[in-house]
This record gives sequence, C-alpha cells and structure tokens, in this order.
Amino acid sequence: MPKVEEIANYARSSAESLGISKYDIYGSSVDETDVDVLQGEPKQVQASNRSSVIVRVWNDNNQVGVTSTTDVDPVGLELALKTAKEASEFGVKENVPDFSPEAIAPTAEVNSEIGEQAPVSTLIEKLLDAEKSLLSAHPAIVGVPYNGLGQQEVDRFYLNSDGAKRQESRSYASVYLYTKTEQEGKKPRSAGAFRVSPSLEKLDIDGCIGEAIEKTVSHLDYKAIPTGKYLVVFAPRAFLSIIGAFSNLFNAQNILDKQSLSTPESLGTQIAASSLNLCDDALHPANVSAETFDSEGTPTRRVELIKNGVLANFLHSTITAKRMNASPTGNGNIGAKVTVSPHYYHIFAGETGERNYSLDTAENVILVDSLHALHAGVNSLQGSFSLPFDGWLVNKGERISVDSATVAGDILTLLKSIVYIEPEEEITPSGISPRVWVEGLSITGESAGEG
Repeated sequence: MPKVEEIANYARSSAESLGISKYDIYGSSVDETDVDVLQGEPKQVQASNRSSVIVRVWNDNNQVGVTSTTDVDPVGLELALKTAKEASEFGVKENVPDFSPEAIAPTAEVNSEIGEQAPVSTLIEKLLDAEKSLLSAHPAIVGVPYNGLGQQEVDRFYLNSDGAKRQESRSYASVYLYTKTEQEGKKPRSAGAFRVSPSLEKLDIDGCIGEAIEKTVSHLDYKAIPTGKYLVVFAPRAFLSIIGAFSNLFNAQNILDKQSLSTPESLGTQIAASSLNLCDDALHPANVSAETFDSEGTPTRRVELIKNGVLANFLHSTITAKRMNASPTGNGNIGAKVTVSPHYYHIFAGETGERNYSLDTAENVILVDSLHALHAGVNSLQGSFSLPFDGWLVNKGERISVDSATVAGDILTLLKSIVYIEPEEEITPSGISPRVWVEGLSITGESAGEG
C-alpha cells in the first residue's frame, strides 16, 4: 500500500479538480496466508491480498455520500471521490457524520512489531508436526478435523481534507487445533486450543498442542449431571464470550437505536456485583491486534465500562458522542452507516468480599470452559441465554467432564450474581479475564448413562 502522504496528495489533487472541499478516506490492506492439514497431508493452502478503501464526501448542503473501492492509485481515488460526491445528493440530513474532533490528536506510542512472513512450506511443516503430536498423545485421539496455521500483515490509514494523516502496520500469526476422539461405547469428544502472536517465530505452538491434549483427555471420562441450580465458575474465555455476546450493554449506537438493554440513563447505575471491573483496552500490551486509531481517525484508548459494578461509560463513535454529549472513544467504524464495536476487553476484580473461593476446596461446582452456539442461544435484546458448554463438575479439585449440558440465565441477573472474581488473570486472544464465580445459574443436564 502507498504511504499515506502519497494517497493524501492523490486525493487532494482529485478533490480540487472535482470541486470537493470536504472528504475523508479510510483504508486497509491485508496480506494473508493460511494452511490446514488432514491425516499427515496438506489439505488446503490459501493466500490472499485484500484491500478495502472507504471514501466519504460532504456536499455544500452538508450531506455525505459514501463509496468503497479497492484502489488507492490516482485513477481509483478520483473515481471513488466522484461517486461519493454524486451519492451525497441522497445523503441523510439528520445526525450527519462529521470529522472526528480528535482526528489530528496524537495517537499512543505502541510497539508495532512486524514479524517476518514465513514461507508456506514452513507453515505446512509446523502444522503437520502439531497434528502428529496430537494423534500420538493418546489412543482415543483419532483426528484433528479442525486445524489451521496462518499469518497476516495489515496496513491501515486514515486521512481527511483538514490535514489529518495516520498510518500504521502490524503482523500476527495464529494457530488453532481441535481434536476428535473415538472410544468403544463412548460418545466422540472434542476439545481445542488457540494461540496468537505477532510472528510465527514467537507463536506458542507447543503450548497450543499441550492445552488441546490436556482438555481432550480430561473429557474422555464424562458423566451426566442432574438438572438444577449450581455455583458456576466461568473460565476466562467463556466469561469473555458471554460479555461479548451482550456488548450492546455498552454500545452507544445500539442504545440510541433502542437495540440494547441499556438506556442513556443507565450510566451511573449498579448493573453488576461490586467486585466486577471491565474495560475496553485497545492498547493493552497483550493485544496482538492493537490499533492506535479507529476508522474515523479517533485515537483509541482504555475505556472504563464497569467500575466496581457501576456502568461508567459507553463506547462511542463521533456521531453517538455528539448525540449523547460525550467524547468519541475510538470505537467507530465508518461505512454506509457508522457503527460502534469494542476492541479488547480487560476484566479484573474490584471490591473483594469477605469470602474467597477455590476449586481445590469447592464442592459440586460447574467449571464452564467454553460456550457454544452463541449465535443461536443468545437473545441480546431480552438479555436471556441458553448455551451448550464444555466443562467439568468439580469436587475439591477433582474434575469430571460434564456430558451434554446447557447453562441458562439472564445477563443482568448473572452480573449481579457474581460472588467471586479470582485475582489471577489469563491472557486470551479476545481479552484478559480471571475465572469468575456466579451463584445460582440453571444447568440442564442429560439423563444418566453414557449413550
């Protein structure tokens, strides 16, 4: 991708010739390679280079037109600006997007490590070795049907006619391994693990293999559990998943569209136990895909969403911030409509209660490791969820894998029913969280027997 200065010069020249005085442009380019394998042979190799550029133009009536293109050369930019100018005649006249008031404010200094891209042969070799290690780890592991090893290099830029110019690059590599077992008289069991890193060289493939083996073996000797109310412990990834499924709680655009459990008046109210703190922290050092600005050019930052159980802030674009008399938070995504999305959650303990909990001493608790079917089992507007999960019944440190079961409840009730947040945090690809203990969740188990 050309440097942002070159793109800005192309855009300025084209805009002048077209009689356009106000415009902005956001673009990204992704160079990606992915491989997967099957039973000792390469199954699929994919390589792609994708570019996406969004151009917005404001006319003299302050209506905005939006178009997209894949070209950032002079000809492509001129055509996109011309198309956006024509589209502006049909633009909205209320709540019109505008430049971010922080589009020229300094962004944070981060260590954007660019890893060297490895050849495809190296990716295949490393993934075949990982599959071999898994298949030889236990007789019951008969396949690794879902696996992948990939690397990406991403370039992003933002510019506008007021002189804003931003550009950044980053890279990362990722691996996922998901096993399948077969045992006579037993149901097939599966488990998986995922790792991400700035480069293939630093990618913890051995750790991913070890986690996949440990979880797979732990699920072999399973049993059905009775339906009832349980003290439930959410593993970090599981709790982050359920927070993500109800992100409309903090999303200002969802709130303004009345597609949220929150309202503008919810700020300052107690929505969770006082032990819960939650931030959206795009710039956390553990966030491999950290971005220093959003697609509106607003610098990203740490946004405190829940403080000691109290709803403290919403996530904003420039439009929602203006409508709610707030400041943009660096969570905007430009397009035909400006949307809002989180970056990287950080969950940690706030006020601590009198009692501490431990899996080494707790009796008859459910440890939920991962949640499934979030697309179907969550009603984000009503707050309800009913989700299949992988996990264990834990008695004084002894874990027994749970046969098919679901966990159900209401998100606002769940948040207020948190009884303990462990001090030790775990870094995951989607955020950081400790284990979270919740009292009185409904678990629906299967009838006894191995089936």
